[in-house]
Amino acid sequence: MPDVPEHLLRRSRERREALGGGGGEEAAAEQPAETPAAEPPAAEAPAAEAPAAEAPATPPNDEGRPPVDPAGKIPAHLLARSAARRVEATGGGAATPAPAGTAAPAAAAATAVATAPAPTMTGPEGHTQRLLTVVKAGSIQDVKATPGDKVHVWPHLLVGEFAAALAMTAFLLVFSAVVNAPLLSMANPNFTPNPSKAPWYFLGLQELLTMFHPMVAGVTIPGIGIFALILAPYSDRNPSQHPEDRKFAIALFTLFLMFWAVLVIIGSFFRGPGFNFTLPWRDGVFFDL
Repeated sequence: MPDVPEHLLRRSRERREALGGGGGEEAAAEQPAETPAAEPPAAEAPAAEAPAAEAPATPPNDEGRPPVDPAGKIPAHLLARSAARRVEATGGGAATPAPAGTAAPAAAAATAVATAPAPTMTGPEGHTQRLLTVVKAGSIQDVKATPGDKVHVWPHLLVGEFAAALAMTAFLLVFSAVVNAPLLSMANPNFTPNPSKAPWYFLGLQELLTMFHPMVAGVTIPGIGIFALILAPYSDRNPSQHPEDRKFAIALFTLFLMFWAVLVIIGSFFRGPGFNFTLPWRDGVFFDL
């Protein structure tokens, strides 16, 4: 009959001592009867007993706790399941025939293996929840709120525009009460002023009429300019508010402003009688506000 491995005998003996308290004496009495024929020589006895002396008294299980609970807080089925797991991990020692002295521990281990339910991943209280179902989603997701750079039209934009309109109306009211408007004399149908100039804000169009066809000067060029300004917010989508980061937008608006300002200045100060080109420092200025 083959012998039971030494580590299984030691573990069974320690378990009986922890459960019964008096199993150590019975195991000591049965120990000489277990292996009478295969007793090692006197020289090899210390070497065989050295591993047993170095092994811990109560080997821990998978969770780091001893297999015996003296306080009785661990259920019996968990202890039986732990014993069955340890027997399986050692290589199936329960199936090996054991001597007469170890028949009871081997039978108990076999019974625990037969009656133990299928191993499941359970916690100390028997719960089977997974970790991700217990932890809140906010603690495992790195969510950072970014400040928005957009505001609502009402009331943020319209309130500012309404206040600006009120301020401009008050300024014009005070200015018109203090300063007289630069009006000319009554119109005379028998006399046409020469040169006949439009107001300053229309002098750019009048200057274009001297260079191009009325269709081109009055419709095509102004339409292209207005359409380009409409597309400016869509062609330059830079959200920065710093001038050094908005070079394209600043260059586009400066080009449009200088083009129109040059036309107005030429029509105001460099056009004389008959709307002919003249020099203001030689012939004078033919323009009245």
